[in-house]
Amino acid sequence: MPRAAAKTPTSAHSAAALKRLRGSRAFVFDMDGTLVLGDKTNHGLNPLPGALEITNLLSERAVPFVLFTNGTARTPQQYVGMLRDVGFRLKDDGVMTPASSAADHFRRRGYSRILTLGGEGLEKPLRDAGMEIVTPEGKPNVDAVLVGWFREFTMSALEAACHAAWNGAKVYSCSQSLYFATAQGKALGTSRAISAMIEDLTGARIHVIGKPSLEALRCAARQLGVRTNELAVVGDDPSLEVPMAHRGGALAVAVHTGVGTTDSFGHLPKKQRPHLTVHDAGELLSLYKGHR
Repeated sequence: MPRAAAKTPTSAHSAAALKRLRGSRAFVFDMDGTLVLGDKTNHGLNPLPGALEITNLLSERAVPFVLFTNGTARTPQQYVGMLRDVGFRLKDDGVMTPASSAADHFRRRGYSRILTLGGEGLEKPLRDAGMEIVTPEGKPNVDAVLVGWFREFTMSALEAACHAAWNGAKVYSCSQSLYFATAQGKALGTSRAISAMIEDLTGARIHVIGKPSLEALRCAARQLGVRTNELAVVGDDPSLEVPMAHRGGALAVAVHTGVGTTDSFGHLPKKQRPHLTVHDAGELLSLYKGHR
């Protein structure tokens, strides 16, 4: 009986995947549904099983990690504060959002004027990177339109974004996900719905700048000081973290504490499935500690 129990981890997880996990130079964690659950505005955050323990262990071992959420309701610094309040030991730059990767991408492309469809959480990382924020009104000439969390969206804002696209601006979406995980279940985002209207009216191509884009992963890797194929990417959404990991050659780890279930990941084509599937961060912690 003890011998059978000892074989359980390797029977469920390949030896190669476990070796990659334990040898990963840095980690990218999703937030909602992977490490915490809150409401649809990220209030009342509660750590999920094993979340504090695995991030604390990585800190103790000096293994860098970052939390990457597609939410832009708050600034990265505000997310850091909220997560510290519930027990996470995070560095000041311990959280990234699509606004973070957008600021990095826009700076590399030489963009300076950005029309934003969102609030301070979307705008501050761009301002901090030296960009001018243009409000969605009139017929603006800008380099890019960035669509994020924007429940205050209006027809006037839509019209301004369309004019910006007609004037040649590229349109970026923070997330094309239908929903995200909360303690009350699935909650609708705003980026995809707003982007769909702009695309339908203008014919503009929508560029995803948050997860699962390779640009988002590259931005996280640059911040962590590693190559994308040296990362372990952990998340709950089969349409986000897993495909992003595969695009960058990273280790894809799926948890079942958010929107994804065993069936969700099992239905993916074989080459698009996670390298490791665990119930929660606590099980991931056990595998990571393993037989090092």
